[in-house]
Amino acid sequence: MRTGGLVPDEMILRLITNELSQRGWISGAQPAFMSFTSPVPEGATSTINIATDSPIPGLDTDPSIGATLSRQASEDPAASFLLDGFPRTAVQAERLDNIVPINWVVSLQTPFEEVVKRISSRWVHEPSGRVYNTTFNAPKVPGHDDITGEPLVQRADDSEEVYRARFQKFRETSEPLLEHYAKKGVLWEVHGLSSDEISPQLFQEFEKRFL
Repeated sequence: MRTGGLVPDEMILRLITNELSQRGWISGAQPAFMSFTSPVPEGATSTINIATDSPIPGLDTDPSIGATLSRQASEDPAASFLLDGFPRTAVQAERLDNIVPINWVVSLQTPFEEVVKRISSRWVHEPSGRVYNTTFNAPKVPGHDDITGEPLVQRADDSEEVYRARFQKFRETSEPLLEHYAKKGVLWEVHGLSSDEISPQLFQEFEKRFL
């Protein structure tokens, strides 16, 4: 896969299926187990090699076909997992539903203008990767790294214009996704301006549901 490219849906779904199958939490899924480091098998065509963007043979079948939740997973609280960043669309969510039922979806809600303010206030020391924010983690000397004294820079995608465009695209894909899970009764939204506000609510709700 080219640098910065997204991992194809087929690859992600197969990795999820394989992991849950190996743990004994689902059964009956397509058997061609693989990981990100698995060698490309010989033969057929389909899907994408994440290293080269070339087709991966033998991965043209839906990994969710025949998958069923095992009794162990449905009854054992330890048979739990967290997905972060997937699914990103309603179509991906529907395909994931065919592999395993999702019982809780958390949507973090922070006002748009607050996010814009934080992004536009972010400065970076590129050689080290240290990140500063003039609103809550400002450098000791404005515009300079605390350790080396070297100048800080703002990334091109940290501009308000770029973020507004990205946010609009995000809304177009996330709204159908949230609606999908809301209809299933598993969507939970938490509102706040910072992790100090959001985290306590999240932990409290988690304990209420699962502990």
